[in-house]
Amino acid sequence: MAVRFIVKHPDPVLREKAKEVTKFNANLHKLLDDMAETMYASNGVGLAAPQIGILKRVVVVDTGEGLIELVNPTIVEKKGEQIGAEGCLSIPNLVGEVRRAQSVKVKAQNRHGEPVAYDGADFLARAFQHEVDHLNGVLYIDIAERVFAPEEQSEE
Repeated sequence: MAVRFIVKHPDPVLREKAKEVTKFNANLHKLLDDMAETMYASNGVGLAAPQIGILKRVVVVDTGEGLIELVNPTIVEKKGEQIGAEGCLSIPNLVGEVRRAQSVKVKAQNRHGEPVAYDGADFLARAFQHEVDHLNGVLYIDIAERVFAPEEQSEE
């Protein structure tokens, strides 16, 4: 495993649409392992492959309940609404106030190509939506109601 370089905004790779994974092999397993190690080393809760310069539909998420690996994820259901703060490893030193679904259902494949599904609510739903957006070239700053430096929030 290795910690990879995280691509920073405004790198154009962050705006490209990631391609579907068709080969479930040792290269994919290494990518997933490296992504998890990179996310943990950066104190993140999610990481999408485009954030390390790889245009594949691969995501890792851990909001405190354990690592979730998603290959070719699709959000198939959204319910409710929440507004909350989001940051991004690719956009350091900024936070956005973003409106997201309160709960989502995600269908994907695991590292072996087997189908998996997750129901996420609250923070996990937010993380799933944020990372799937990365796979479509969408950044939270594109949809945020406002973007600010973290120290500005504490002054309100």
